[in-house]
Amino acid sequence: MTDAAALKDEIKKLNARATAKKMDLHDLSEELPQNWQTILTVAQETYDAFKLLTEKRAELKALEQA
Repeated sequence: MTDAAALKDEIKKLNARATAKKMDLHDLSEELPQNWQTILTVAQETYDAFKLLTEKRAELKALEQA
């Protein structure tokens, strides 16, 4: 498997994880004020997931342009 193909597979998994985290954050917002104590944790997890996804997409783009 090439580096690009492996990176595409990783991005696919990261995209699924980021989408799941986005839905967790959405669900939490709909349940407020219940579980308000978890806002920062869920938001940070969502941020981290999307940050990593964005970094990997940029890495793939750079690899494809090389």
